[in-house]
Amino acid sequence: MRMMQRMTEAELPLCLAFNRANHQWLTHRTFAMVSRLGNGVFWYVLMLALPVIHGLWALQVSLHMALVGLLCLPIYKLLKQTTVRDRPYTQNQDILQNVPVLDRFSFPSGHTMHAVAFTIILVAYLPAWAWLVVPFTVMIALSRLVLGLHYPSDVLAGAAIGALVASASLML
Repeated sequence: MRMMQRMTEAELPLCLAFNRANHQWLTHRTFAMVSRLGNGVFWYVLMLALPVIHGLWALQVSLHMALVGLLCLPIYKLLKQTTVRDRPYTQNQDILQNVPVLDRFSFPSGHTMHAVAFTIILVAYLPAWAWLVVPFTVMIALSRLVLGLHYPSDVLAGAAIGALVASASLML
């Protein structure tokens, strides 16, 4: 718990720096939209569309993505409940938070975790999709910082866990 507090204190200046972009209308709207799509909408629509676009065999890709998402979910929930790290905007009043949050705690970033996991699975099967999903995943990760919802270590941990779960599932 003490280590998490030290990390929080060390990362607050970075949070403030990223969050400055949130004060600009266009930047805020862009990252708010990316964040909303990253809630699942983009990924679920994509999972449904893949078999339509690529044929029935792509149902395997969609199911693999869904399975990885389901595997990430309990990890995400367990870590949120055990680390109980408050979000950056609750730690510094200068951090502008103007989008709704899905839950109270920040560690790890579930948006980033799922985006990285889904991207790894999709690109492993269909590398041509990388041009779309890799930049979108980077934007999701950045949105968490710009919108004042996560610390950089939350985003990095989410990315690492998502990559680990996805990579392990591909090895099986």
